[in-house]
Amino acid sequence: MDEVLKFFTENPTFYLATTEGDEPKVRPFGFIMNYEGKLYFCTGNRKKVYRQLKANPNCEMCSTATANGEWVRLKGKAVFDDNLAAKKKVLEIAPVLSNIYKGAEDPTFEVFYLTDCEATFCSMSPKPYRTVKL
Repeated sequence: MDEVLKFFTENPTFYLATTEGDEPKVRPFGFIMNYEGKLYFCTGNRKKVYRQLKANPNCEMCSTATANGEWVRLKGKAVFDDNLAAKKKVLEIAPVLSNIYKGAEDPTFEVFYLTDCEATFCSMSPKPYRTVKL
């Protein structure tokens, strides 16, 4: 997990893929944290991404390090969590999110973590792909 977190933190714009019906949907994300041994993310419950993940929690994220041609795909199932301490930790790590949400108790602020995670490390070099279960 530490290797995945490090890669996504060092390459902070990553892309989250969901589905809406049978259509793929992809958008940039920028927050990830390890909280109690789980990879956490955040969003707002007024966004389509929230509704998409609630309807189908299977998702995949991808981040790339363009300097060396490496990337990581992270797939799993989104589990939304009402844990107030986790929400406070998000705002502590990324205070800029306070411009969007009015604190950890903001009813639109949602955090989620991934279960059944699998990370695939890839490269444009001859290095073989490597998949790890988290």
